[in-house]
Amino acid sequence: MAGLSDPRRSGPAGRRSFQRGRALAARAVLAAVAVTVLGACSVGVPDPGARETAPASRRPAAPTVTPGHDAAAVAARSMPFSAGSTLARGVPVQVSEGLAEAPGWRRTGTPAGGASEYRKSDGCLAAAKVRTNQWPLVAGNDRESTERLFAYLDPTILPKYLKADVLRWGGEAGKPGPTVDVLVFERAALPKGRATMLARVFGQAGSSVFVTLACPSAPALAAARGDVGRWLAVEPPAE
Repeated sequence: MAGLSDPRRSGPAGRRSFQRGRALAARAVLAAVAVTVLGACSVGVPDPGARETAPASRRPAAPTVTPGHDAAAVAARSMPFSAGSTLARGVPVQVSEGLAEAPGWRRTGTPAGGASEYRKSDGCLAAAKVRTNQWPLVAGNDRESTERLFAYLDPTILPKYLKADVLRWGGEAGKPGPTVDVLVFERAALPKGRATMLARVFGQAGSSVFVTLACPSAPALAAARGDVGRWLAVEPPAE
């Protein structure tokens, strides 16, 4: 690593300097990842200690039996942060691919690694990703866990910068139905334009949903946010 001395030749002081240099380099890499996510609509969602992902789907998850758990009842009610404990332990949520059917939108490429990407005719980009095994991020209720997700991605994103919003919780596009709480972070995109990240960690399920939007202008971003709210849904686990 350029600029770092060899700790074997420099004694204890050299080793300490080497370790500090490695820490700074790791921080720089994390910052670069955050810039990529915010500026180019990539979805490098942190997944500490795990590689597994859950694919996006137009349909609910395949049935998984959890004794004493009423998945249908949970799916029929809205999912505020405080209701996260009503999910089945370890059964991940999914994200629909409904945005591909919204006017002006099309899916780009083939869904892979639990992620789907989309492009709108006005230049907006969107991506949705589901991660499993998010246990290292779980702390307190789902809101606190989601704040930890943003902080893990970029330590400069403080809880006070996040706003609460909702996505659809299953249901059908264009029809009233239950909603799921998410946290939103918005900032300028590179080289110009606006970008938004929407996320929710489901601590009981050990999974997270992460949606990014990047648009050439604030009005375009507002319209894209509306499309996501109408067409993209977080799918509850089914039994």
